[in-house]
Amino acid sequence: MQLSEIEPGQRLAGVRADGPVEVVAFDRNDDRMGTLTLRAWDGSLDQRLVSAEDALGFEISSGGRWTFDADGDLFRLASEARRIKMAHLFDPYSAIEASGIEPLPHQIEAVYTELLPRQPLSFLLADDPGAGKTIMSGLYIRELMLRGALTRCLVVAPGSLVEQWQEELHDKFNLRFDIFSRQMVEAALTANPFLEKDLLIVRLDQLSRNEELQAKLAQAKEGKEWDLVIVDEAHKMSAHLYGPRLEKTKRFQLGEKLRDQARNLLLLTATPHNGKDEDFLAFMTLLDQDRFAGRLRDKDLPDTSDIMRRKVKESLLTFDGKPLFPERRAETLNYDLSEPEQRLYDQVTDYVRTGLDRADQLADQKRVIIGFALVGLQRRLASSPEAIYQSLRRRRERLEKRLAELLNPPSDPVHSPEQTPLGLRRMRLPDDLNEMADLDQDEFDDEEWERLEETGVEETAADLADPDELRREIGSLKELEKAALEVRRSNRDSKWTELSEFLDSDDFRGGDPPRKLIVFTEHKDTLRYLTQKIQTRLGRPEAVVNIHGGMKREERRSVQDRFRNDPLAKVLVATDAAGEGVNLQRANLMVNYDLPWNPNRIEQRF
Repeated sequence: MQLSEIEPGQRLAGVRADGPVEVVAFDRNDDRMGTLTLRAWDGSLDQRLVSAEDALGFEISSGGRWTFDADGDLFRLASEARRIKMAHLFDPYSAIEASGIEPLPHQIEAVYTELLPRQPLSFLLADDPGAGKTIMSGLYIRELMLRGALTRCLVVAPGSLVEQWQEELHDKFNLRFDIFSRQMVEAALTANPFLEKDLLIVRLDQLSRNEELQAKLAQAKEGKEWDLVIVDEAHKMSAHLYGPRLEKTKRFQLGEKLRDQARNLLLLTATPHNGKDEDFLAFMTLLDQDRFAGRLRDKDLPDTSDIMRRKVKESLLTFDGKPLFPERRAETLNYDLSEPEQRLYDQVTDYVRTGLDRADQLADQKRVIIGFALVGLQRRLASSPEAIYQSLRRRRERLEKRLAELLNPPSDPVHSPEQTPLGLRRMRLPDDLNEMADLDQDEFDDEEWERLEETGVEETAADLADPDELRREIGSLKELEKAALEVRRSNRDSKWTELSEFLDSDDFRGGDPPRKLIVFTEHKDTLRYLTQKIQTRLGRPEAVVNIHGGMKREERRSVQDRFRNDPLAKVLVATDAAGEGVNLQRANLMVNYDLPWNPNRIEQRF
């Protein structure tokens, strides 16, 4: 139409989206603009300015409000979108229909019985490893979205698991999460991705160790609250009680900040309790500060049934009521030390005891870290001849380097940042050697943990300023190194003998399909040692694969895929880098070649 053609009494279509209108009056301001007074289909009056361009979209309507001549496919699409938006009112499990998964009974129960009824949510999901906590989390996110209760979600996970989270949320729930990175900060218009990204995954240590990023996170809270924060492997957010002091790790401090910045907080871990009730009580303050603050009273933990769920594998069933997982059977393989091994054990024990006596004369922090390294020698001794030999060799070389510096001091000494003990930079060490077992190994990856133990060697060398004393120490180490090399070359490793007999047994070689075995060790020296030994025993180098903390994610994923799918890959030798968030359930046998101090790590391996 033209503006000149608009007259009172006409019924016009195209003026409003909700149907034709009746023209009550039209006043032309000029050739290009006019004021239209109209009556809508519901009888209400409205007035608006109409340009000549607007009028080109008007036409005389001869029918009623609905003409039913629109595109049927578009109408069907719009109605389907409306149905999906309202589906949760009629189908309480609508997220399952909208996802590419077939959830198990315990997963449905967790989401629809435990999580969704609680608003706001502060909850610990502590089902056993392999129960599918990532699946439950994705289902919960999708259900909240369908109900219009979630727009912004932050997932905090260990660095080795962030890509896995991104892939599973996308592949199974069509949720497109971004992984936080430094490049993202530089590309963000506000320099704060926490403000601009609604679905974000961030690395736990990257965030906990960077105050600048935590400030950006706090800034985002002022502008946009997180509808949901999920923390995977939440037991890493630990705090430890030393006497009257509660020492909070940086990860725990991050957990406190996340608790205050999220409308809903979901913690995920298969190992919430490290065996110490006081530590568990502190951990639970991340969910309810009022209820769990302070110390235990009467040695009874407060009731956690309303904010925590834990189901063990033995209780998980299929829809047919059958056990979801096969029975777990554990046994201990005992062995006796050979004469050379016993002699080496006694010599190293005497050396450690003498070193600890000397460390007692030093200041607390230095005493503890030296003692920590000395005790680490015994742990390597118990691991393998290779591990103790390499540790003694490295220790001797460091002391020889210190002796050379004393005899020929550099003219312009430069302090290297690497000389600062790693452990002292990262965390406070306990003041008592009896508290060594309380050190939070979860604060470190495999290589960092070994470096932390060996920083005590540097501390020892720094305190030996007398060349004669250094020579005596080096002489003692040479004797120990010689004894370790003798055991290493003698092929009389009793611990390996026990494992090799297991490799020849029907428990390993029988079975259809063929059995697959994971061997866990704490030390990379032992990992390399076992890899060579097992390859020789089985007669095929391709039968053994490795995973350790120094591997890049792509390489680690390639090893996982090969171990799961290649029938020739029979044995995986791994450090605790393979103990969490890695899907290796194709294996049906596992050996703890070394036992970690933290019982949580043993359970993570299982």
